[in-house]
Amino acid sequence: MDEVIRFALLGFGVGALYALASQGLIVVYRGTGVLNFSLGATAIAGVFLQWELQHRAGWPFLLAALTGVALSALLGALTHWVIMRPLRRASTLIRVIATLGVLILIQAGVVIRYGSNARQVASWLPTNRVTLWGEVAITVDRLILFGVACAFAVVLWAMYRRSHFGLATEAVSESERAASAIGLSPNAIAIQNWALGSAIAAVAGILVVPIITLQVTAMTSLVLAALAAALVGDFRSFPIATATGLALGIGQTLVGRYVDQQGLGQSLPFLVIVAVLVFKGRSLPSRDYFLRELPMIGNGRMSWDWTIFGIGTVAFLMLTKQAKWIDALTVTMGVSIVLLSIVLLTGYAGQLSLAQYTIAGFGAYVSGRLVAVFDIPFLLALVIGVAAAVPLGFIFALPAARTRGINLAIVTLGLGTTIELMLFRNRQYTGGVQGTQVGSPELFGLDIGSIRYPERYGMFVLAMALLAVWVVSNVRRGRSGRRLLAIRTNERAATALGIDVPKAKLFAFSLSSAIAALGGIVLAFRLTSVSYTSFTNLTSILFVGLAIVGGVGHLLGAFVGATMATAAFSQEVLESTWDGVGRWTQLISGIAILLMVLGYKDGVAAEWVKIFRLVKRARKWGRSYFIELEDVSEQNADGSEQSRVPARVLSIENMTVRYGAVVAVNDVSFNLTPGTITGLIGPNGAGKTTLKTCGRTCAIWWRRRTRRSRPRSCGRSSSSSSTATCTAT
Repeated sequence: MDEVIRFALLGFGVGALYALASQGLIVVYRGTGVLNFSLGATAIAGVFLQWELQHRAGWPFLLAALTGVALSALLGALTHWVIMRPLRRASTLIRVIATLGVLILIQAGVVIRYGSNARQVASWLPTNRVTLWGEVAITVDRLILFGVACAFAVVLWAMYRRSHFGLATEAVSESERAASAIGLSPNAIAIQNWALGSAIAAVAGILVVPIITLQVTAMTSLVLAALAAALVGDFRSFPIATATGLALGIGQTLVGRYVDQQGLGQSLPFLVIVAVLVFKGRSLPSRDYFLRELPMIGNGRMSWDWTIFGIGTVAFLMLTKQAKWIDALTVTMGVSIVLLSIVLLTGYAGQLSLAQYTIAGFGAYVSGRLVAVFDIPFLLALVIGVAAAVPLGFIFALPAARTRGINLAIVTLGLGTTIELMLFRNRQYTGGVQGTQVGSPELFGLDIGSIRYPERYGMFVLAMALLAVWVVSNVRRGRSGRRLLAIRTNERAATALGIDVPKAKLFAFSLSSAIAALGGIVLAFRLTSVSYTSFTNLTSILFVGLAIVGGVGHLLGAFVGATMATAAFSQEVLESTWDGVGRWTQLISGIAILLMVLGYKDGVAAEWVKIFRLVKRARKWGRSYFIELEDVSEQNADGSEQSRVPARVLSIENMTVRYGAVVAVNDVSFNLTPGTITGLIGPNGAGKTTLKTCGRTCAIWWRRRTRRSRPRSCGRSSSSSSTATCTAT
């Protein structure tokens, strides 16, 4: 029992990080209604600055720590002012993608500045051991971290319940319009909450980095895991979130010590996320607007002339360029297949999944192991891998029946991270240090391996991309696509129309998983040895951002976004122009994501479509689109010049309309001349509608019977209703 307690006490370090990070998440969410996925990146920027100032510049720890915390607070405030404030009326999807863009941008900048290698950092806190009883001992730094987490929870709880700032934040969270009416500024309060939440996360990182090592991605992953504690606290209760965070840290340590399953301890927070959201079945309260701006959706039609042109261009480049260009195009086509699954799931169905690349990795895992272990032919293994991803997509869709929006993004992130930690990083399942040896793939006896025949494999991947486009296009234009669009717009309205919403979501997740698996397989088999550690949750997040940049509602958007992926076509172009630009790829992607969500929420493809339509409307293949009269007019039989047709005048004389004994219109005459506007003014009951109706009847009668330019007159009379004379000249 003493051993269990000793290992449980070791979990106070990571548990304190979970607790403090969850407090930062709650602060931002209570102040702005935004789930801040970028909190870990914002915090790690301040942690690295503190490390640099202390260990390279020789600053005192406290001064360096205050500077690092101030940097994180500044980044948080700028995130709201520059990015989130202009998106206050955007859809939940766009706002979540914006925080993911900030994550990618800041994390890429930190990697460029400091590198991605892990660093051991000496603890500023005392590390001597204190014996509690018997053989149970704990280091002082763990006790201090435990006390700091509890103290922050108490202070935040009191501040948000008693202080003017806390009450103002609560008022803004209830109704921004009502808060503005009483003199509160939602923007000012949001900036303060963003800065405070980011500062708390930076404090947590500075104190806990000596335990977890200083690494860029480690902090981001741990903050994402802290979502579990914030969820249990319903993004409101600081004490409950703090207790949950400490419990998660203790649980991770105990599971890692006593359970012989690699990755299970690290997956514990994400499993808690899934359990809480699925069994709780209640969505997080969100500040949404009635007129929210959803990304524009394309019509799903494949323009065959442009399609053939694109196929010809890609095929020509693959058959004529060097191997590095062929590989870049192959990567682009493979990534575009994965992005097409996001177009189907997020663009059409409105379901935000942060695990599509993990599902792609699962399909690659099944196919790779079948080829490596059971010597299954490549094509058959590909089909089985695609089919195996369908049940996994079904499992991912089960939480979607009870959650949506932000909740669904968190659930899919949890499930995807669990698969990554327990399967992809477990060498017992992936072939050891060398990975899964798949060799050179063959198609009907023809070697299409990308090492020896890159153009053959590239053409095969191009064919698979066309197949995926055809499938998604047919879904968009069919009944299933219309159902998905109805669900995307309003689930309650779709249910009222008789649409089975859970069934439609299961269909979207299953089909998108199959498409993602196809993309993952063709990407994995580019090499003879497959390493599944590249199928990470952060890459899944990046791919969602790339889909937004390209246009998440357009087929073309998947291909535009895929060019910006790592090792894809855009990177090869940049590296051919500037040496060493590859390390800037993620930074460029983050900037592109933010620019798109701020200025062009519909994506690059949608803007191209708009421009093409404007050009086509103004110019038609280099000629004026306006039709000249002499080009379409007919010549007289005798060859004489044409003369202008004389204008026709509609004259109504002595119109009288009676309804029984009531005279509605009495002896009215007027002329309607071409090129003039005739108005009718009078009080209610004066007979304006009757006059207009009868005049329209005469005009229609005259139009149907008058075929020549000579004067005509018509008389219509009824002994019981109306008498009118209509003359046209």
